[in-house]
Amino acid sequence: MNTRLLLVGCGKMGSAMLEGWLARGLDAANVYIVEQAEAAEKLEASYGVHGITDIADLPSDFIPQVILFAVKPQVLPDVIDAYKPMVRAETVFLSVAAGKTIEFFTSHLGKTARIVRSMPNTPAAVSRGMTVMCPTDNVSIAQRDMCQTLLEAVGMVSWVEDESLMDAVTGLSGSGPAYIFHLVEAMAQAGVAAGLPDDQAMILARQTVIGAGFLLDASEETAATLRENVTSPGGTTAAALNVLMDQKNGLPELMTRAVAAARDRSRELAG
Repeated sequence: MNTRLLLVGCGKMGSAMLEGWLARGLDAANVYIVEQAEAAEKLEASYGVHGITDIADLPSDFIPQVILFAVKPQVLPDVIDAYKPMVRAETVFLSVAAGKTIEFFTSHLGKTARIVRSMPNTPAAVSRGMTVMCPTDNVSIAQRDMCQTLLEAVGMVSWVEDESLMDAVTGLSGSGPAYIFHLVEAMAQAGVAAGLPDDQAMILARQTVIGAGFLLDASEETAATLRENVTSPGGTTAAALNVLMDQKNGLPELMTRAVAAARDRSRELAG
């Protein structure tokens, strides 16, 4: 990868992406990172990239192909206006800032800016993330490919053309890891209620979810087929699934309401 990249912010998500890019062969000499002075120095020493503390420090002959905003959403309004002079046809602005709409970016950068809004999730920190992206109409195929290649370094990538779907994306995959973590908690609590010691119940719950996830990833079969494969008619799993799959009070209805609540909150936060 020879993409000329300007990374604005290098916290947990930015660091995970940077390590993924470099592991895939991105030339560190083509990467500039805007960070606080101490962090910029550490990034230079650790990764061989260029650390700067202000966009004004970017060399005039360095024209980034991608400017990636990885700062916290509440920080972005304070820094984004400085990047308006960098709007040009050969530069695409890629954001991983949750809740910041395309309209937010065009209001600061102008209508000609080429923008890709994305929604990653936290497993990106271990290169197992799910990122969904939405482009403006003026983003070229080559720019879409660059953005996809960059975010594939931390997991899978999908695209939507309708930005309104990003709220549903947030509700499902963006917030989704928390649902799985709570599932582990709930399973462990149920194990304790069934008589297991606290520590053992948590170990069993954690490893069951981890193992099932690996099995799902390794298999070409659907989740429904895998479920059916481990459910003997009239057996113990079937007894549990009769509770979980109840049409009125089961997991599908509960999850539908949970994702809808997260989607609706996403809409509220975006204004």
